[in-house]
Amino acid sequence: MSHIKTTVHGAVLEIRVDRPQKLNALSPDMYREICLALGQLERDENLRVALFCAEGKHFTAGIELDLWAPIFASGQKFPLPEGGIDLFGLAGARSSKPLVMAMQGYCYTWGVEMMLNTDVRIAAQDTRFAMLEVKRGLYPCGGATLRLPRQMGWANAQRYLLTGDPWTADEAYRTGLVQQIVPVGEQYAAAFDVAQRIAAAAPLGVRAVLKSTRLAWVEGEGEANAHLFDDMSAVMGSQDLQEGVRSFLERRDAVFTGR
Repeated sequence: MSHIKTTVHGAVLEIRVDRPQKLNALSPDMYREICLALGQLERDENLRVALFCAEGKHFTAGIELDLWAPIFASGQKFPLPEGGIDLFGLAGARSSKPLVMAMQGYCYTWGVEMMLNTDVRIAAQDTRFAMLEVKRGLYPCGGATLRLPRQMGWANAQRYLLTGDPWTADEAYRTGLVQQIVPVGEQYAAAFDVAQRIAAAAPLGVRAVLKSTRLAWVEGEGEANAHLFDDMSAVMGSQDLQEGVRSFLERRDAVFTGR
């Protein structure tokens, strides 16, 4: 039985972790299914944004360590399936479309590392984050050592990476890891609203924004500046640009097609 459910809501692809009886522990099969869902997002021109969420009281308590241990011990990387996109954004190309995430309860280990690869994050007030690996005898390998210090601040991140201690939704908000905290049970609706707003924007412009900001984040402002106009001619020549101008003159919401 699949523990990853995908649902299309217009231009939004919902990717739901559905294994609450195991606190949404990630198995290798679940990893592959999420990666394949991200591949679907990338290839389907009608999809503009993904929304990650999870069933039950907790987003995840971590990985199914007994299944992952032989893979990690062999020195292999995560088993990215053909046609998939790595949910951690470490192997191969990252998704060129925005990723939104809703969290509640425990959001441990791989949940944090997937969050670090998303673009907008909404947390329920009861969300607790933790990188537990040093308490289990291993270390994070899904991107936390690369991204948590940059996104949370060096000493803030080391405080939790080196101890395995949990931190709260308020601390995540204070350090910029999440963009909104909502009452328990409202995280999905708030995240879905953000996803719909992204989906309603001009797709070519959205993807160009994501491409440019990621380049600046990874390669630096100078490199991003050198490529700032790479996609401008395509955007300026698009039907969406014309629709954007018309909607402004006609004082109505634009309806973009991605062309």
